Amino acid sequence: MAEKLEDLNLPLTVVGRIVKEALPDGVAISKEARTGLAKAASVFVLYVTSAATNTVKHHKRKALTGQDVLEAMADIEFERFVEPLREALEQYKLAASAKKSAGKKKDDEDVEIVEEDN
Repeated sequence: MAEKLEDLNLPLTVVGRIVKEALPDGVAISKEARTGLAKAASVFVLYVTSAATNTVKHHKRKALTGQDVLEAMADIEFERFVEPLREALEQYKLAASAKKSAGKKKDDEDVEIVEEDN
């Protein structure tokens, strides 16, 4: 668990990058606004995590999954985000699978089989 409350906050640089990508060109965000968004996002993440943890406990499991997060989003009345999150989760799984497959294929190509004549 985090030692200090500040340890639970999302990094300002990451939040700043996300906000910058979401804003139209030519629009800037102040440091105070970026800090406020980072704190609000951190609180939201903790809230969803708490709700997802309740889902895990209800199902008598120990591991929190993406499906638990989707269920929690519906439970805390953020249903409109469930489908976009489900799609993002599927895209993530496909990308991770492709990356793993590409890494495995590269490893297979790196292995050289040497046969000895006896």
